[in-house]
Parts: sequence; C-alpha cells; structure tokens
Amino acid sequence: MTTHTTVTQLCERLEAEADTDADPATTPDVGVIMGSDSDLDTMQGAFDAFEELGFAEQTAFQDPPDERFSYETYVVSAHRTPELMRAYGQTAAGRGVDVILAGAGGKAADLPNVTASFAYPVPVIGVPVQEKSVDSVLGMPTGAPLVAVDAGKSFNAALSAVQMLAREHEVLRERLVAYHDGLQGEVAAVSERLHDEGVEAFREDERDAE
Repeated sequence: MTTHTTVTQLCERLEAEADTDADPATTPDVGVIMGSDSDLDTMQGAFDAFEELGFAEQTAFQDPPDERFSYETYVVSAHRTPELMRAYGQTAAGRGVDVILAGAGGKAADLPNVTASFAYPVPVIGVPVQEKSVDSVLGMPTGAPLVAVDAGKSFNAALSAVQMLAREHEVLRERLVAYHDGLQGEVAAVSERLHDEGVEAFREDERDAE
C-alpha cells in the first residue's frame, strides 16, 4: 500500500528539520525546487553541474551522504501548493540551506520570485524553464533581489550557487578553478586540431565521431 504524504505533513517535516539545530556540515548546502516534476529535464543541467563539482544529492535530512557538499530536491508549486512554498522558503536558513535554485515555467513563473521573498536573506537563483517565463522570473521590484539565468540554463545556475558557497569554502573555489581550466584545455585542444588538420578533415573526424 502506498502512503500519500499531504502538503501539511511535508510542511511539518520542513519545520521540524529547521528546529533540530543540525550541524551545517551535515545539511544540504543547496536546495533545488521546481514547480512540477515535468521541469526535471530542464533542471538536469544543475544536477550535472553539482556532480561535476563533487556534490551529492541528500535524500534524508538526518542521514547525510559521505560527500561534504550536497543538494536536495523538491517539487514546490507557487500556485498549487503555496503553503509548501512558504514553508520551504521560511525554513531554508534554519535547515542549513545556503542557496536555493528555483525552476519554474509558464507565463506566471512565480516560484523563484515568491520563494525569494520568503527565504530572504538566503539567495535564490531563478531558472526560467521556458523563454516565456523569463520576464516573470526577472520582474522583481527594487528591494526584492533575485538572481536569474537565461531560460533553461540550470547548469549555469548551479555553477553560480557553487560560486557563492566558494566564498566560504576554499575547496569549492579550487574545484571551480579546476573545472574552468578543463574548459580552457578543451577549447585549446579543439583549436589545435582544427588548425593542424584543416577544416575539411576536422569536419570529417567530427562526423565519424558521431
């Protein structure tokens, strides 16, 4: 038999976790929320970036992964579950979450905006799931800050979150630098191949590799 958790129960869980005064080293560093599980494909870039930088997903608040840095994921709808959105934002700091990534789609993509208001001063990075969501995510008034990336760019959102954390954790700064150096090396290798092989041979090699 499947047990269905109610919104009230989930809110109570978040509030209870915030009251535990857990060691910040054991709590999720980043919270990833989205308006629907249909946004998972768009938010996959964030998960890929976290994996690249040595983060693990934390699925049990009281049982952290072995990795020092972690993220958690929730579906939180601004329009269908406003109580859950409020509870998540208001308990984020108490639960040890230092940055929130919020993905939302549609023309009324309110999840990043309103979560930022409830979670303040915890920074929120908005990820518009679609192009039509960009204006809604970016449309915050003066005094209500929200960082945002372009539509679908959840990988960049995760990198920005890690940059924020790296101000406090030198090991994350080192990982970011190593990642960037790797990108530079990839570009240099492609540039050298293109020059040395010539355009036609380079294109042929690329077609063969597909």
